[in-house]
Amino acid sequence: MKWSFRKYLLFPGRFMPVVIAFALALSSCGGKKHTVRSDHHREDRTSVKVDFGKLDKTRRLIVEEAMTWLDTPYRYAGEEKGRGTDCSGMVMRVFDDVMGWKLPRNSAKQAQYCHKLKSKDVKPGDLVFFATGKDPDRISHVGIMIDEVNFIHASTSKGVVISRVDTPYYIRTFMMYGRPPEF
Repeated sequence: MKWSFRKYLLFPGRFMPVVIAFALALSSCGGKKHTVRSDHHREDRTSVKVDFGKLDKTRRLIVEEAMTWLDTPYRYAGEEKGRGTDCSGMVMRVFDDVMGWKLPRNSAKQAQYCHKLKSKDVKPGDLVFFATGKDPDRISHVGIMIDEVNFIHASTSKGVVISRVDTPYYIRTFMMYGRPPEF
């Protein structure tokens, strides 16, 4: 039987799982549509050692909680360890659960909420923002810094992972570092 566009229009229910899967694959944190290639996440988690002794209590608690989210699956608009999360959902929940700080829900608004930082002033627990969507000038991704170069975030392809800000992809898409005003 030959496939026809008319048949698809008459019986869209047969193709709905494919349409939904395709839409989810194109979704991203903050609502922009994009797909993150998995080669951006070549980190070896065993080589990331956070020196918690050098962190003040607030930053230590934020980084420790963020690390408990590792391997949480990606889910657009999610914000739960068990069911999945997107990048801004994880950031929002970490800061709320640990400190009771109410950050905005999407990455662009989180960036507006934060004080912009110079790279020399960034500390673990601060946020890092990227423009990974179609608009290279619009923030669409966020992560939490865990040391000088590593950050934890929710990747659309890998779930919550640790990545390095100094990889070519993140250098190219980097927008700013930020610190919530409560710090």
